[in-house]
Amino acid sequence: MNRKLVLKRALILAVPMMIQNGITNAVGLVDHIMVGSLGTEAMTAVSIIGQLLFVFALALFGGMSGPGIYSAQFYGQGNTEGVRSSARMKALVSIAITAVGIAVLLIGENALINLYLHGESAEIDAALTVSHAKDYLHIMLFGLPAMAVTQIYASTLRETGDSVKPMAAGIVSVVADIIFNYLLIYGSFGFPKLGVQGAALATVIARYLEMAVIVIWATLRKKNHPFIQDLWRTLKIPGDVGKSMFKKTVPIMLNEFLWAAGLAALTQCYSVRGLEVVAGINISNVLCNLMNVVFVALGTAVGILVGQSLGAGEAERAVKESRLLTWFTAVLCVGLTVILVALSGVFPMLYETTGDVRSLATGFIIITALFFPVQGILNSLYFTLRSGGKTLVTFAFDSVFSWLVTVPLAQILCFWTGLPILAVYAIVQAADIIKIIIGAVMIRKGIWITNLAAEFDKTTS
Repeated sequence: MNRKLVLKRALILAVPMMIQNGITNAVGLVDHIMVGSLGTEAMTAVSIIGQLLFVFALALFGGMSGPGIYSAQFYGQGNTEGVRSSARMKALVSIAITAVGIAVLLIGENALINLYLHGESAEIDAALTVSHAKDYLHIMLFGLPAMAVTQIYASTLRETGDSVKPMAAGIVSVVADIIFNYLLIYGSFGFPKLGVQGAALATVIARYLEMAVIVIWATLRKKNHPFIQDLWRTLKIPGDVGKSMFKKTVPIMLNEFLWAAGLAALTQCYSVRGLEVVAGINISNVLCNLMNVVFVALGTAVGILVGQSLGAGEAERAVKESRLLTWFTAVLCVGLTVILVALSGVFPMLYETTGDVRSLATGFIIITALFFPVQGILNSLYFTLRSGGKTLVTFAFDSVFSWLVTVPLAQILCFWTGLPILAVYAIVQAADIIKIIIGAVMIRKGIWITNLAAEFDKTTS
């Protein structure tokens, strides 16, 4: 195995994703600061809805990931029709997830929002926070179909080796988001001053622009992407292929949903310590999410490259690629830790909020930063396990662990101890070290090595 070539291939895939996600998160940071200038209530409201929409986004990601395992392996096998079937399965799954997501968010909005509002605060108005949250949510729901279509195209293009088009579409989206946020939040240049609603409307506009760019560009360049030709001629999928994909998709979709729900549950546990804690975590998440795009993108690249090697019947190469890229990710995360710690005292000062919130945010940033290498390794282990289609294994490794270990641990520490919230947060983060040990054992045993594409003929249609 040529290590330099593997790293080069990984970076060719990962860097455009880093750029796209980095810019997106940078815009989220700017949005957060803009909304934060409207007051702590507005900032907290947007963050709460962001947490709920994150659960939807992860469920959608999981729905795409099941067929995506096949897409990468079919591409490695040279099976274009198989890639088409994968994209069509993504479309069917995304329709169902989007419909259910919108219904749940509309019906359960009051209960879901109030999960995060606990304790009393002389400086934060809970009722106003709820009002802002509802205003923001009702507009953001219009953007969910566009998000789904974008993900169908973007994920399939990446799995077939093209990260540039999704990156370009993402850049267009974030530029539009910045512009319309400025115009609609503050009412600049004659536009209406809509505040929190303006922030939501700007995001929806940006999502439809992103969808238009990636769909139109990919369609115009379909000669470079054979799977796009006649892609939507039908949504029918060969029975054996569809059945196999569905079996892999359901566990991954449930895993991503439950994992995201687990994160939301953790935030809800922390929220019992007061509204200032929620605001502090939200500020920390904005900055840390800007940095974690590095290991998230590399994890995706691990899944794609290892999946392609498995699809080509080169299991030994897949093992070596996984090992190399996991350690490479860990080293990069150490550098990110240094950067985050250096910014921890400065970044919270950008917000118009209380001194207590700023102090808590600094603490959360430092603790999250110290565990970045742990998260980077975990991300690579997860995508390696998933690349071979062992979805039940990844389900147990990821979301089952979260709900049986991490969430109960947070509940016990938050509800039944007097430990400071920063100590609680650090202990919960440290629990993920157990997952590294479990994941490393699974990888070493090779239980994840499976060539799914070999089960189907290249001309399957």
